[in-house]
Amino acid sequence: MPSGKILVAQGGGPTAVINQSLVGVVLESRRFQHVTRVYGALHGVRGILNEDFIDLTQETSHNLELVAATPSSALGSTRDKPDIAYCQQIFEVLRAHEIEHFFYIGGNDSSDTVRIVSEEAHKAGYPLRCIHIPKTIDNDLVGSDHTPGFPSAARFVAQAFAGANLDNAALPGVYVGVVMGRHAGFLTAASALGKKFPDDGPHLIYVPERTFVLEQFLADVKAMYEKHGRCVIAVSEGIHDASGEAIASLLSKEVERDAHGNVQLSGTGALADLLCDEIKEKLGIKRVRGDTFGYLQRSFIGCVSDVDQREAREVGEKAVQYAMWGDRDGSVAIKRTGYYSVDYELLPLTDVAGKTRTMEDAFISESGTDVTDAFRLYLRPLLGSKMPDAFRLRCAKVEKILKP
Repeated sequence: MPSGKILVAQGGGPTAVINQSLVGVVLESRRFQHVTRVYGALHGVRGILNEDFIDLTQETSHNLELVAATPSSALGSTRDKPDIAYCQQIFEVLRAHEIEHFFYIGGNDSSDTVRIVSEEAHKAGYPLRCIHIPKTIDNDLVGSDHTPGFPSAARFVAQAFAGANLDNAALPGVYVGVVMGRHAGFLTAASALGKKFPDDGPHLIYVPERTFVLEQFLADVKAMYEKHGRCVIAVSEGIHDASGEAIASLLSKEVERDAHGNVQLSGTGALADLLCDEIKEKLGIKRVRGDTFGYLQRSFIGCVSDVDQREAREVGEKAVQYAMWGDRDGSVAIKRTGYYSVDYELLPLTDVAGKTRTMEDAFISESGTDVTDAFRLYLRPLLGSKMPDAFRLRCAKVEKILKP
């Protein structure tokens, strides 16, 4: 007899809309009569291993809707990157609890986890339907036009740089803003959507899809500073030299690394400080300031794209529909249709798992320090409605008397 039990978990970095996907799974599952329980695993795959489950079936629809509109991962998350042995343990827990449908909301690593668990279930002849639900602010999942979580983070970045530009125009100097993105520059490129007037910042944008040359960077800054009397710069945390070495590690004497040996890029202001020091020392510009957006852009409350909210809910709903009506495992993908509307597709897990999408060449200017109109047209509808706007005084000059 089928158990009718479902398990859903959230993995990786939180986003502003990841709970929309969670609630989409729970509420859509309730429409199917044979579903008896919807469990949630606390703190992702680690919670599965520890059998830390909560019964989401007992949540009221009203409270679920309130949670859906709240940023960050309601179930908690984890940075664990399961290997085959780890996934085998996950499968054993799922089988012990008679879980028949497994939904994992996450990015690249999460999709790979779903793939391995799916393969283990198939080997064991256990009827487990495994669906990966996309999520990541990096927008680096292969096969999707864009990924839930990215539009809201991009909205924050665009607005933050619009504000930084206004500040920089009032008190001219050089401003460096470091944005998340180890391999993909989509989020940093979103800073361009904060521009309104031709001389607005960011005047320079650096993404990891292009090799970063410090000497050329300083020349670019010098040219923009001489042209505008100021310079606003957007930089991806993952910028690197021709060998692939992170600029943060090249300029810093002490490098912090994470559990996987990667240079720690997020949660540290080192890169912004180092670039600012280079500008001060090599160009002699006195007023140089730097910020690291760090974790602010992931779950910033009150700065959420309505388009992102809607689509994050729908990928959760579609995941359940694919699981209940389909006969295969997979990863839900968003496909753009028309100027702006979307459809959904279930891709094979092997097409998505462990792969990384980067910005297309058509989105990056020939100089490598700006984005193209193609990128602006791609991103603008994702940011949602009612983007704030900035205005200027018309500055009708009064004729000088004492100092003509």
